[in-house]
Amino acid sequence: MRVLLIGANGFLGRYVADRLLADPAVQLTALGRGDDADVRFDLSSGSPGALTRFLDAVHPGVVINCAGATRGGARELTRHNTVAVATVCEALRRSGCGARLVQIGCGAEYGPSQPGSCTAEDATPRPGGPYGVSKLAGTELVLGSGLDAVVLRVFSPAGPGTPAGTPLGRLAEAMRRAMQSGDGELKVGGLGIQRDFIDVRDVARAVHAASLSAAQGVINIGSGRAVRLRDAAAVLARVAGYGGALHELDTPPGIVRPSIGHPRSEAEHTAPAVHPYPDGCGSWQQADVRTARDRLGWRPRIHLEESLADIWMEAACRI
Repeated sequence: MRVLLIGANGFLGRYVADRLLADPAVQLTALGRGDDADVRFDLSSGSPGALTRFLDAVHPGVVINCAGATRGGARELTRHNTVAVATVCEALRRSGCGARLVQIGCGAEYGPSQPGSCTAEDATPRPGGPYGVSKLAGTELVLGSGLDAVVLRVFSPAGPGTPAGTPLGRLAEAMRRAMQSGDGELKVGGLGIQRDFIDVRDVARAVHAASLSAAQGVINIGSGRAVRLRDAAAVLARVAGYGGALHELDTPPGIVRPSIGHPRSEAEHTAPAVHPYPDGCGSWQQADVRTARDRLGWRPRIHLEESLADIWMEAACRI
């Protein structure tokens, strides 16, 4: 089976590529903007016609789109998360390859949910910010394309390679700095937020399973369990061997001030607070993952503690 992977150099894409390369039945071609891609192509600016010609030449059986942006303004997010998906869909419609499309969506498409609830695929999406809106627009393009396609709504991915700008990445970096400087106190905010963390390697397994299945529509990919960021921070401190105190700043739910492991100036104390998540999902998110179990035969395998240990291992290498 020939697979075209778009966005192979991203956080998720790297692990999807590794998973596919481990399957001897897969012939993998990577398409992206980086120099190390098999084929260089920018989805956000390239034409559907150019992509169609490539699809007709390579003739993949499956196209997996892991490309996209998580940060930036509304225009940039729309270009990478919506316009780019429109290009893929149009190219596949024009092409004679008949490839199946596996699109990577996100839990942010659902928006805020009621604390204690479990979000299933039939929930009405109400994204709370431009990121979720841009991803939802991409999902709607896929669902309305008439293609053989499935959208995997990935909740909060974690594990080795977690970007430093994410909440868990920021926690690990703040802890690293505190340990390096010998600070016995770490002040962080927004620890009351609860998210459904799923290891990136489990996500890669789900993508692989989706590429082999006949499932269509939307399928949630998560752990099925909401974890308070405060509890994740405590686990991270334990695996890191950080014996200092964790003090939560008095900030409103959904807001976190920059973590500190050293004294700050008065200017830093008055710096604006920043959102720990760009997803606009409020204080709670938990996925109903029964569809992934029933239609993909997939279940999460890697516990959050292992994901956090791997995140810390990378941070510790910078000490």
